[in-house]
Amino acid sequence: QVQLVESGGGLVQAGGSLRLSCAASGRTFSSYWMVWFRQAPGKEHEFVAAISWSGGSTYYADSVKGRFTISKDHAKNTVYLQMNSLKPEDTAVYSCAATLSMDRVFESNPTMDYWGKGTLVTVSS
Repeated sequence: QVQLVESGGGLVQAGGSLRLSCAASGRTFSSYWMVWFRQAPGKEHEFVAAISWSGGSTYYADSVKGRFTISKDHAKNTVYLQMNSLKPEDTAVYSCAATLSMDRVFESNPTMDYWGKGTLVTVSS
């Protein structure tokens, strides 16, 4: 059974940092892109960052460039999202996903091959 399990969310003050983790299990993800999305209340899923599991190429949304860093640990089968200089507008449920096609990431309602259940990040002003 394939599972993506997020952790590391919580409440943080503006300007603070959090590191999210996505533990992957149940299959080999060597051909996949691992993606972080976020969804604020009443809004659609928003792309945050992606990393190629095998090659290490990365993509970021303009809104998080320079503040967030996506990385991976093959030994732990885990993807991370280091979030620095957090702002109240970063408040959302952050979800980890896996896809064979990066094109799907930018769809209005992205269809990923696998989704995690998400972890809540709240940034207070």
